[in-house]
Amino acid sequence: MVLAALLLAYLAIVPTFVIMCVVLIFLDIHILPQIYISILDPVMSYTARQMGKRSMSAASLNRESEEQAKDASTGDYVDGNLIERDVTLCEGRIQMSNDFMIEEKGFKLQHPMYLLKSGVEAIIEDDVTKRFSSAELRVWNLLGRNQNYYFHNTSCKKTLTALWFLGFIIRYVFLLPSRLAVCFFGVGLTWTCGVVKNLFPRSVLGKWLTGPGYQRCMRLNLCPYAAIIRFHNPENRPKPNTICVANHTTPVDFAVLASDNTYAVIGQRQGGFFGLVENILSSAVPTIWFDRGEVFDRSAVTDRMKEHVATPGALPILIFPEGTCINNTSVMKFKKGCFEVGAVIHPVAIKYDPKYADCFWNSSQDGLFKYLVKLMTSWAIVVDVWYLPPETARPGEDGISFSSRVKRKIAECGGLVDMEWDGELKRNKPKPTLRLAQQKIFSGFIGADEGEKA
Repeated sequence: MVLAALLLAYLAIVPTFVIMCVVLIFLDIHILPQIYISILDPVMSYTARQMGKRSMSAASLNRESEEQAKDASTGDYVDGNLIERDVTLCEGRIQMSNDFMIEEKGFKLQHPMYLLKSGVEAIIEDDVTKRFSSAELRVWNLLGRNQNYYFHNTSCKKTLTALWFLGFIIRYVFLLPSRLAVCFFGVGLTWTCGVVKNLFPRSVLGKWLTGPGYQRCMRLNLCPYAAIIRFHNPENRPKPNTICVANHTTPVDFAVLASDNTYAVIGQRQGGFFGLVENILSSAVPTIWFDRGEVFDRSAVTDRMKEHVATPGALPILIFPEGTCINNTSVMKFKKGCFEVGAVIHPVAIKYDPKYADCFWNSSQDGLFKYLVKLMTSWAIVVDVWYLPPETARPGEDGISFSSRVKRKIAECGGLVDMEWDGELKRNKPKPTLRLAQQKIFSGFIGADEGEKA
């Protein structure tokens, strides 16, 4: 009898959780995730203290605390820069330290050594490709990743193992079934609202579903991840007939931003479960899907953007100009297309707290659904979103310069590393033009004339 009662109580958790999420979201009450995080924080702090006490001396702990306070940009991440580089190869240029300069013109045997040195440094630590994998945390967050540091702390294994096991039971036995149910319910509700909106576009209900109703659906879709979103500077929220650009860590970025504002969406056409999600979004808001490999698609997208922003009262367009997901530590080169449309650009910086979940999506490793399940089995998503003041192109400023300026501001605001490399290096080899650019720069160092350069 007792066992049957316990089983019944367990089965009642899922519908109760779904109903509670729906009611709280549509009543615009966000207290439940706050309570959940307030319970998690002491556990995380205790874990950090235990690992710190057993792995460092008091002096080391103090020094670590001072370094964390000074370096706000790294936050909970380990600073992975093993090498202090004298020469850094960038796209189209070479960045040198003040202590390393080639002053003599004319070829000298030592001149090519900086290229050899840079190559060896890249083998030891590639500053670019490490942005395409999960960054290492300072302390273990009781999840499956970042366990190397934990296993070296044998003296505190029993305590941490007990905490991990308790967390495993909570996350997989209790939270995961409920979160999956909310996920499927939220996706279905979003599609239903989109269909109803398209049937009655000019009615009061249709207008509500385009704005507040749609945003509540997005918040419901974030419930499976216990998302806590802190929006900063809401006065800079993107306006109609503008383009919103943001750094990109995860597909959840869209839901995070769409929970506070309604956007038209531009993105790459996908298949599988991702394609299903795109179709659902297409039923709810204006969308433009393209194939990045097709030149015709790229030109058509630019024309569609110009047409959209010229339509009075059109929703702001949301674009992630990096074109791929980066691991929440940096911002990589922005594609220039949306910066040449002539519209007002609203930059947005997004930064996730890695203490509760690894939000980076490695698309070459995990499919979308598998990735979302990983997020559901994490603790929570805690994210800060900064709306930056709108930007317009300056006189004589081309798309590349404009995009770089906006990217730099996003990186500064979000405490991210501003990278000049193209995120497409995640999937493709460097273009031959990059090698040619470095060759031209080197020929300039040794004083080669134009004939020799050719």
